[in-house]
Order: sequence, then structure tokens, then C-alpha cells
Amino acid sequence: MSENYIQYVKNKFLKKNDFPLFNSGDTITVFFEIKEGEKKRIQSFKGVVLKKQGKGLTKTFTIRKMSGEIGIERIFFFNQPSIQKIEVNKKGKVRRAKIYYFRFLKGKKARFL
Repeated sequence: MSENYIQYVKNKFLKKNDFPLFNSGDTITVFFEIKEGEKKRIQSFKGVVLKKQGKGLTKTFTIRKMSGEIGIERIFFFNQPSIQKIEVNKKGKVRRAKIYYFRFLKGKKARFL
């Protein structure tokens, strides 16, 4: 009985976004909307996909980018209403679904061809 209610709420209130397919190791750019007081603006976040996890409407993906010497990771929901679009910049070939080891690579070793 409660499963029907949960399914109803998901179908009614959560919007399904259509984004291009991407996997771990791919370099993508996420454009999302930021609200600052009364103003809204679109900000981009470009980095390497570390992992995708979850299923259904609660699916998430983690992106890592380097800002100078500091690594920044950010988690996005696939059905987050503030995400405007996702661009796949480069496909990367990796053998794992979750590439946590990427955090410790530096220089030319931190490339996925």
C-alpha cells in the first residue's frame, strides 16, 4: 500500500531530466542554476565523473575537478531541478565503476585516454 503512495509522489512531483549517457572516467560539464537573493544565474562545473550510484529517481553522480592544487568534488542528483544541461566533453576509458584511486593521481597519470 505504501509503495503505491511513494510511486505516485515520484511520478507526480519529480521531473525526469533527459541527459546524455556518461560513465565513470568521462569529462563532463554540468550547467546548473544558482539563486543569489533575487537574481538567478547559471554556473558550470567541469570535471571527471568519479562514480554514479543509486537507482531510479534518487540516482546521483560525483564529479571531481582541480582548482589550482586543490581537488573539489561535488555530488549531483540526476533529477535535480536546478540542473539545466549536461555536456559530455571527453570519453574516458576506465575499468572500474567507481574510480576513487583518481584522487591520488597527479600530472600525466591523472588522464584517462
